[in-house]
Amino acid sequence: MPSSPRLALRHLAAPAVLAALLALGPLAQAAQAGVDWRMAASDADIGSAFAQAKAEQKPVLLYWGAGWCPPCNQLKATLFNRADFIERSRSVVAVQIDGDLPGAQKLAGRFKVRGYPTMVLIAADGLEITRLPGEVDAPQVLAVLQLGLSGGRPIKAVLADARAGQPLSPAEWRLLSFYAWDLDEDQLAPAAERAATLVDLALACPPAQTETALRLLLRALAESDDGKGLRADAATVTRVRALLADPAATRLQMDLVVNAAAAIVKALAPTPGPQRQSLVAAFDSALQRLQADASLSRGDRLGALGARVELARIGQPKDRLAPRLPAVLLAEVRAQAERDDTQISDPYERQAVITGDAQVLAMAGMWRQSDALLKANLPRSHSPYYLMSQLGSNARKQGRKAEALDWFGQAYAGSQGPATRLQWGASYLSALVELAPAESSRIEQVAAQMFAEAATDPAAFHERSARSLQRVGSKLTAWAAKGGRDPVLARLRTQLDGVCAKLPADDPQRATCGNLAQALAAAG
Repeated sequence: MPSSPRLALRHLAAPAVLAALLALGPLAQAAQAGVDWRMAASDADIGSAFAQAKAEQKPVLLYWGAGWCPPCNQLKATLFNRADFIERSRSVVAVQIDGDLPGAQKLAGRFKVRGYPTMVLIAADGLEITRLPGEVDAPQVLAVLQLGLSGGRPIKAVLADARAGQPLSPAEWRLLSFYAWDLDEDQLAPAAERAATLVDLALACPPAQTETALRLLLRALAESDDGKGLRADAATVTRVRALLADPAATRLQMDLVVNAAAAIVKALAPTPGPQRQSLVAAFDSALQRLQADASLSRGDRLGALGARVELARIGQPKDRLAPRLPAVLLAEVRAQAERDDTQISDPYERQAVITGDAQVLAMAGMWRQSDALLKANLPRSHSPYYLMSQLGSNARKQGRKAEALDWFGQAYAGSQGPATRLQWGASYLSALVELAPAESSRIEQVAAQMFAEAATDPAAFHERSARSLQRVGSKLTAWAAKGGRDPVLARLRTQLDGVCAKLPADDPQRATCGNLAQALAAAG
């Protein structure tokens, strides 16, 4: 494994380490050094990074993430620590934007990144080459990165040529198929047109490019539920069945088979019946193989198990607390969680996988086990407030209102970072409005604290932070509509007016803040 040299060298004395690194070659030396991330929180930081990129004739690899985010921790545990990725990173200017750095949310708007994590490969002139998929396994991410580094054209130009019927190279078709469409943020196609765009690409891709054409077909199907996008015919069903029966082909499309299983089944078999049941069985067999594939990370294998649970729940009410699931599947879920909790030592992997285990346990109706796993891992997590929010969600779904509010309150109190605190505060206030609307003083206290924190955050009315505050405004407006809450809204609106007044007149944040204040005024 790529990380094994680092493990073997851990206990060597310094001279021995140097000698061993020299003997093992450049990959081991790169692994020891790590990725040379440049932290960015301002336009000046970004300007400096692109100046370096131009001087060194390199593209920029932009990573947007947050410390608590499980998929971000998955990348840290499975990709960023790989010797081959670290070596490949020498070919780019690696820039990391942590969403909780001051000013980071403003940069998010500049680069159109929202979901954590997002990785964007950008040419030195600022044009996007591609958005890298975060859910494929590490070797495929590296392969896609190499495609972009090997003279890859900006993805918009590639898509334009594909739409115009111009010939594309196999590498360009592959870039389109591996593009992070779920993180596009309207860069290539508006969300409402994404399904149609993917259908057009799936139909236009040369059939001779078997793997790429199939991948585009799966992406189109994943976006085609609820009557939009691709209407599957018998030939499409046959192609998907052939994929699921082929272990090697399934492994190549692992991320889509796992993450889009239920969506693809619904697209291929829109109504319940024998065809749907047969497809679920075919997917389950393929997912069992992936679940047992030791070449995949724990997180990917857990994803396969979670997809099996989701498929087993198809046709059952989404809010059913105790779904009807096969006893053998429930036993696998329980055993997987126990193994992961016992075996995982890496803190990044633990944050990524244990939170996923708890989610799968809850999805399977094993609420007690989910709660116990989360509680046991609170002292072991570097971001325990994320686990607290899961505990709050578990309690709310089961109707334990007081317990849910206690967990959401603890999560907000323990959250760290300006953007994260606004996000967690919005979740707490939303829970209060939903579960305890009569507690006016508590609701006002949380909203007032959030506005006070926003006043000290230079990017509070940008992107994710702005959406958190707008969510608070919407919840307060709905809460006030039931009457008797005008004094609370008046005080909050006065406080928010003061926050808005301190923002520069030419700062677009001032308008966002002002709109929120006006909404509170109208509601009151």
